[in-house]
Amino acid sequence: MSTHDNLPEADGNEENKIKTLEENTENTVSETSEVSTNDNELKDAEPTETPEVVEKAVEENIPDKASNTDVEKSDTTTEQTVAKTTTESGNKIQNEMDEAVAKDSEDEAKLERHDIEKKDYHSMSKEELIKELRHLVSTEKIQAIKEHVEEIKNEFNDKFNEEAEQKKDEFLTEGGDIIDFYYSTPLKKEFNSVYFDYKEKRNAYYQNLKKDLQANLQKRLDLIEELKGLLNIEENINTTYNHFKEIKEKWHNAGPIPRDKYNTVWNTYHHHTENFYDFLHLNRDFRDLDFKHNLEQKLKIIERATELAQETDVNRAFRELQILHKMWKEDLGPVAKEYREPIWEKFSALTKQIHENRQQHFKDQDKVYEKNLEVKQDIIDKIVETASVHPKNHSGWQQKIKEIEALREEFFKAGKVPSSVNEETWSQFKSAVREFNRNKNAFYKSLKKDQFDNLNKKMELIKIAEDNKDSDDFSVTTPLMKKIQSDWKKIGHVPRKDSDRIWKRFKDACNSYFDRIHAERNEADKEEMEAYERKLAHIENIKSLKLSGDPETDLTTIKENINIWKTLGRVPYKKKNIESDYNKILDSLFSQLNLSRQETEMIKYDNKLSSMSNQSDDRVLRNEQNFIRKKIDEVKAEIRQLENNLQFFKHAKDDNPMVLDVKKNIAKHQESLNVWEAKLRKIKQL
Repeated sequence: MSTHDNLPEADGNEENKIKTLEENTENTVSETSEVSTNDNELKDAEPTETPEVVEKAVEENIPDKASNTDVEKSDTTTEQTVAKTTTESGNKIQNEMDEAVAKDSEDEAKLERHDIEKKDYHSMSKEELIKELRHLVSTEKIQAIKEHVEEIKNEFNDKFNEEAEQKKDEFLTEGGDIIDFYYSTPLKKEFNSVYFDYKEKRNAYYQNLKKDLQANLQKRLDLIEELKGLLNIEENINTTYNHFKEIKEKWHNAGPIPRDKYNTVWNTYHHHTENFYDFLHLNRDFRDLDFKHNLEQKLKIIERATELAQETDVNRAFRELQILHKMWKEDLGPVAKEYREPIWEKFSALTKQIHENRQQHFKDQDKVYEKNLEVKQDIIDKIVETASVHPKNHSGWQQKIKEIEALREEFFKAGKVPSSVNEETWSQFKSAVREFNRNKNAFYKSLKKDQFDNLNKKMELIKIAEDNKDSDDFSVTTPLMKKIQSDWKKIGHVPRKDSDRIWKRFKDACNSYFDRIHAERNEADKEEMEAYERKLAHIENIKSLKLSGDPETDLTTIKENINIWKTLGRVPYKKKNIESDYNKILDSLFSQLNLSRQETEMIKYDNKLSSMSNQSDDRVLRNEQNFIRKKIDEVKAEIRQLENNLQFFKHAKDDNPMVLDVKKNIAKHQESLNVWEAKLRKIKQL
């Protein structure tokens, strides 16, 4: 028997070094499984003769009807040789490959784990991780997703724990006791629920698998015994050979067995298969026909392995190589003796090359991880630098919070780092973010104290407003109410949960007082109400005004109506919106004339100023003047910005669409500026 038709043991998946639940199941299976006596002989026996001597002895001692004694002796001697050659054969690479085949033979569906896309879980949010986990559990085979699930779980827990640490710091900063701290979220509960479903399905799968593996092991052991018995059957050689083919077919369909029994059982089966071929030396046609078929198929496997050695996707090549080794080992029997060494050496060399390609891929991948590490270290340094600056106000801290959040997003999107420094890098990141959060929490703790002081101050103003809202002494109460309104604006922020509530109380008290003043003034000033009625009638008349079509005549007509409006008197304060109603009607009339925007605006503005000048409060005019100055500054700033933008197009042609658009905007703003400046000159005259 050739050493090289027995593949050594190994695990080629470097990513699967950690002991898994599947391996725990395998250990359980192996503890409850037993192998036949010949299996134990394979482990313990020492060879007494070389393979050539054993093979020769077997051939010489098998007559037409082999005796039980001769066959058993041959079994024992050859099994000892198998044990010795299997123990001493193969190098490290071949051992790894055979262990991978043994591992996946226990559950052939495990190979499918490699075909499931492994996404960048590190960059996903908690919501996205839950969605991906639910998708895997509901759509993929439960035995094929362990690596994906564990990576998702680790990423989710890291993100949740970071959030929990931040909440704990805030809780302690506010004076909470650590023994009272508890933190959970609906997302955490949702993740735990989906992960529990995964564990339930996985445990159920491996409980059933354990039973199936043991049953399949017994089937294969029974087939080995049946194969051994072929040497003792007194029947036509053709019938015996057909019986042998039936055993091979049953063996092929017998299903996976416990991993720790795989190589031993297979070696025993392979030994007795070759023993049977030696028995067939009396009818070499059968044996040579099988040898020829096996050689053809193994050459095809070598041809495919040659292609895989050139494959750029090294993980795919390695996965398919495992399948080729399994076919070589399980589906095909031995070849003629003169071909055994050459074809095995060729296949072994290709296995080594594919393995080396994969190792080089891992080295290249490590270089990418090293670059990711540099990026993450740079981000951590930026977080430390950002956290070292302590703003003095709320807006400053809000800006810092945005900067830290952006850096956190960059960190999670930067990709994986070498596993040897992963924990250390994550710890540095959490420490930097935690330091920032502590400083932020300390600021807002002191800010809350100030806010509570401000709350007390505003509550005092509310009491004054509510105590005086029904006062009839207007000469004394009005200045007081205006003063507390001014004081309110000078007091800083209060706690957000109280802000709307206290503002509503203060506003209602003030409005109640001033609305009462306005109501009494309206009642006392019948002249203002009469003026209001006259202006309403004038609006109805001007709505039906028909222009002649002559711009000069029509402009005169409009101005005459405006002059009439000015003579109608002052309206009550609460009815002042009638002015805007009137201006809308004027706008529709002016739109029918061929006037510039400035001319139209100034005519309307004259009317507005006339209304303002009729009021006794000079503050109305001062407020209007301040408003116009503010608008002038805003328009000038817009023009400067647009002129600066033109500098970017200084080499562009004049007909460039973007240049034309900017110039058009400048002209529009310049026209607006002219109008506002004209209004300012007009109001200064008053």
